[in-house]
Amino acid sequence: MDSLIQYWEQGDTIGRAVAIMLLLMSVGAWVVIFWKGWMLKRARSDLVLASAAFWRAPDLAAGRQAVAELDREAVLLPLIDAASEPAASGTLESRALPEAQLTRRLRDSLHEVLHRLQLGQVLLASVGSVSPFVGLFGTVWGIYHAMMGIAAEGSASLDKVAGPVGEALIMTAAGLAVAIPAVLAYNIFGKLVSACEADLEGFAHDLRETLLGTQARD
Repeated sequence: MDSLIQYWEQGDTIGRAVAIMLLLMSVGAWVVIFWKGWMLKRARSDLVLASAAFWRAPDLAAGRQAVAELDREAVLLPLIDAASEPAASGTLESRALPEAQLTRRLRDSLHEVLHRLQLGQVLLASVGSVSPFVGLFGTVWGIYHAMMGIAAEGSASLDKVAGPVGEALIMTAAGLAVAIPAVLAYNIFGKLVSACEADLEGFAHDLRETLLGTQARD
């Protein structure tokens, strides 16, 4: 802690700006990690329960009601609502075959849900890839700043060099400390989103086939 305070006091504007940037990136990444981890955990568990409850229902209205009580992150409800919504009359969509209209509405709704599930992934990927280089830049600049200070004093003994250079190397460690959690979270969340995507695509396909079969019998 004392080394960090000393580094901050000895640093110039650029060094402090790099430290602030790493701090903001770390805070932003951890906010996304906690929020997205909570959201995906709920969505993943609710998806399984709500899907099972929907298929146990006697009709579409009852199935939607059952899903509404379980789908806290609204990952299935948009698909059901899209399947139930008729095309507006007088539009190009209404001129297509009923099965094509249904496919289009389900596809658009699925894309919207997946976009919501993927929110924050770009930030995690950016922090994970950029923060090590930001930390390395801070290290290089800190060493340069330390060397200039040593040159001004006219002394280059080991005790004069080790302290400032060691403090500058803290920025490399800080960059890695910011990047590693972001990369791990990105990979874990990517796997969870892919699992949700597979389940949602299967649900959309089964819902389409069920509705088309019902229309054909009617």
